[in-house]
Amino acid sequence: MTDFEKIFRDYHGLVFKYLVKLSKNPSLAEELTQETFFRAYMNFSSLKDREKASAWLCQIAKNSYYAWYNEHKKLEPIESAEAETTSQSIEDLITQKDLSKEVLSCLHKLEEPYKEVFMLSVFGGFSLRDISEIFGKSESWARVTFYRAKQKITERMR
Repeated sequence: MTDFEKIFRDYHGLVFKYLVKLSKNPSLAEELTQETFFRAYMNFSSLKDREKASAWLCQIAKNSYYAWYNEHKKLEPIESAEAETTSQSIEDLITQKDLSKEVLSCLHKLEEPYKEVFMLSVFGGFSLRDISEIFGKSESWARVTFYRAKQKITERMR
């Protein structure tokens, strides 16, 4: 069994679960899991530390999902956009959008591993135990890192 086959066997479930949480769509997650492992196979020589393969694969998966999302968000039906606008007031939408931009701006400026832990937890829906496994650290490390990331974002938004 090659190194890549071992990594595929060990982390296929983790990558699929990550993508299901990110996309909330199992069939899309399966497609993106295949895309992730294809990209990983093509760039396998760039993996320097085999112990961090799970984090490397999750990064590829995240990039694959965002590439898919950016390509398909342009194709959103007009009816669904109109329904969203009428269900909330325009003022609420603007306020939420401004707040989201500010939070994302602060998040973008966060250093690693705070940024990745925060994104996995909030956007990916991963539990702190799952995050600790991805990084190969303890669950308390993940909890403290997530807490500190929230603190840093809050401080920067003041």
